[in-house]
Amino acid sequence: MSPTTQALPLAGLRVIDYSHFLAGPYVGRCLAALGAEVIKVERPGTGDAGRQHSHIIDDQQSGYFLQLNMGKQGVSVNMRDPRGKAFMHRLCDSADVFIENYRPGALDRLGLGYPELAARNPRLVYCSISAYGHTGPDSHRAGFGLIAEAKSGIMQMVGSPGEAPPLLRISLGDMYTGIHAVAAINAALLGRERSGRGQHIDMALYDTLVSMHEYAVQCYTLSGGQVLPQQTGHDMPTSTLYGVFRAQDGDLVLAAQVDDAWRRFATLVEQHGGPAGFGADTRFHDANGRNAGREEILAVVRPWIAQRTVAQVLALLDGIDVPAAKVQRIDEVINDPQIQARGMIQEQQHPRYGTLRLPNLPFRFSECDTTVQQVAPDLGQHNAEVAAALGYSADEIAALQAEGVLFSR
Repeated sequence: MSPTTQALPLAGLRVIDYSHFLAGPYVGRCLAALGAEVIKVERPGTGDAGRQHSHIIDDQQSGYFLQLNMGKQGVSVNMRDPRGKAFMHRLCDSADVFIENYRPGALDRLGLGYPELAARNPRLVYCSISAYGHTGPDSHRAGFGLIAEAKSGIMQMVGSPGEAPPLLRISLGDMYTGIHAVAAINAALLGRERSGRGQHIDMALYDTLVSMHEYAVQCYTLSGGQVLPQQTGHDMPTSTLYGVFRAQDGDLVLAAQVDDAWRRFATLVEQHGGPAGFGADTRFHDANGRNAGREEILAVVRPWIAQRTVAQVLALLDGIDVPAAKVQRIDEVINDPQIQARGMIQEQQHPRYGTLRLPNLPFRFSECDTTVQQVAPDLGQHNAEVAAALGYSADEIAALQAEGVLFSR
């Protein structure tokens, strides 16, 4: 745990998290860990749709929701009642940041769009996350991370040739857009210190995934349209030797695509049963030669690894400083001493469910601790506290609760 000689970086800022499912709630979770007061606003009844997402504990509580909404206060407001709209306006007037991830235009109809809120609170930093963004011919279309992954060209590049690409199995579009939104919000807050005004941040899942292409776009454009990335299965033809290999008892990855690492690796293979002269073969001593001889190299390396256990291969490669790792299951990740040493599986004490073990955020500061101890709120749990902070009297709060304007389970 880091020393706490400084306040958390965003302490004193108020964030309204009017989002659901993943991308928006992840932004709110990050800002809460960085010290902001984050108020999660949900609809009455079922709340955030993420509350119904797996894994469900005790037939009623979602681990998905617990993970993405820790550190937040929770209110539930009926926006169909004019008093609910007035409550939200008062709440947003007090805020520094507003987060939403609905289809463009949806919140305008509720009186919570950027133009209306910014007119009331010019210092507000308003962050929208959507599938396609608020401009362009597809801006009106619904979408999820899966849609952006398919549209972006990323999905087409993974998997084995001739087969349909696999699902990525992590929400790359949502999480990558979310952390970009965290960066953009902090930049806008810094800019506000100079200008005195907030602004609208328009984040799109599709945009952020296209921005991830470190080589595919430039390969295509700089080759005059001649180079299109193809499915390659378990290694990269443009980075030999770099990929996934099967050993006797599992799979591993290795990265010997750099000249020096390749020479050490090839010499090791020769010394431990590989073909004579493999390490000294100058054809493979530069990247172009290795790429040209990829199939010849794989014909040696794959059986060499297949004859050994994962541990045996890793021990040999660690001895010559060639990067490699086992392809781990989640149970192995959770029990990995490196992950434990970094505190990446954090424990929280829940009043009903006891000890929760959930993924931590990767923030590490030298002077403060960003580990969140506060569990995710029940639906409407903090209605009274938030309303009181906004200046509502005890009688007004009781009436709003009794009449369902402020809902709690």
